[in-house]
Amino acid sequence: MCNHENECGMRHQAQRLHKKMEDLTMFKKLLLVGTGSTLVLGLVFGTGAASYVSTTASRLQEQVKGSVPVEFELDRARQMIKNLTPEIRRNMHLIAKEEVEVERMQLQVSKLQNGLNGDQADLLRLKTDLDEGKTTYVYASHSYSRDQVQTDLSSRFTRYKTQDATRVKLESILRAREKGLSAARAKLDGMLSSKRQLEVNVENLEARMKMVEVAQTTSDFQFDDSHLARTKSLLRDIQTRIEVAERLVDSEGYFAEEIQLNQPEVADVSDEVAAYFGMAGTEELVAETQLDETVEVLAKISLEPSIN
Repeated sequence: MCNHENECGMRHQAQRLHKKMEDLTMFKKLLLVGTGSTLVLGLVFGTGAASYVSTTASRLQEQVKGSVPVEFELDRARQMIKNLTPEIRRNMHLIAKEEVEVERMQLQVSKLQNGLNGDQADLLRLKTDLDEGKTTYVYASHSYSRDQVQTDLSSRFTRYKTQDATRVKLESILRAREKGLSAARAKLDGMLSSKRQLEVNVENLEARMKMVEVAQTTSDFQFDDSHLARTKSLLRDIQTRIEVAERLVDSEGYFAEEIQLNQPEVADVSDEVAAYFGMAGTEELVAETQLDETVEVLAKISLEPSIN
């Protein structure tokens, strides 16, 4: 049993040692690959290898960022704006706590100031009494010697100065905390205003994105309108062909079925030629020609007796 356990333990240790050796070998390979890559880059690009690597990484980052849909980026922006809420609430809690502390310190300073006012009145009263030069003084039905009054005045004055110095320090601390509180309130107001402005900006960007989508859809509709226009043009062409065919059928039916009641008039081409060129009618030309011939015959007849 012990031998078996020893063998198992040794085998386990051997496996762990083998795994460590494999890890070390893999680390050496990665180190060699990295070193080799660095050397290759150095040999190819020289001293500018680092700039090539950084430029390539920057371009890859820009390409990856540019491939992210705008809707996803808007959702990401909304989530980042929502993540501002816990920080705003934490600051509101700190401001509320500081307001309580400042109010408590204001009460403390006010109470201390009121006590100092009373102590100042008592100090002035004792000083006035001592200035009278009396040997005994009576306060609250008790008699006190001049030395006792001087000792009490000195003690009161020392305590007054200590409390007044404390008041001055508390007022200085109070002013600093009030100033810090005002700055914190202004910062909180700025964060709230910025958060609201960011929300408005996201809504504005979303509306603009929707307008772009509508414009793209409208562009698609315009393409469909072009297809519709071509269809309408085709229908007009078909209608024109049908109307032309109908008129041809009507014309053929007119010439084939109707009976001609009168002889068609034959146009005289001679008259048309004469009219076109501003010449007289054909009958007038014929009459003139015959008249000229008659005159010539009569002239010949009249000349024959004289010749004989």
